[in-house]
Amino acid sequence: LPEALGAPEMTLRRDWYATPPERRASATYRLSEDDLKARVIQTAGLYGWRVCHFRPARTAKGWRTPIEGDAGLPDLVLARDGRVLLVELKSTRGKPTDDQILWLEALGDHGRLWSPKQWDDGTIHTELRRTTP
Repeated sequence: LPEALGAPEMTLRRDWYATPPERRASATYRLSEDDLKARVIQTAGLYGWRVCHFRPARTAKGWRTPIEGDAGLPDLVLARDGRVLLVELKSTRGKPTDDQILWLEALGDHGRLWSPKQWDDGTIHTELRRTTP
């Protein structure tokens, strides 16, 4: 997919694209949230999106992301051509917190909840390729 854009050498697993869809699902669904994040960030960049991710840091009180305001801000901010998406990423078994759900509801059409399932079924690629809202 991204190769058609004339992108430089990809670091995404090329074997994923070569794997038949019926076998791909079981392998893809084991993606960690970090692996999914890396794929989404790279693919979004190839499709011309500006991408921002706020990295959490471990503190004495556990993992914290240094932002001010309401908790639960989605993992990624994507922007292209006047269009903005805020994307919460989850592993296959991951569930959004109550605060994350409140953010996604408040964002309406601009909020997304993506997991390896949406990577595998093409939802993420379709969304990132779209040129109109």
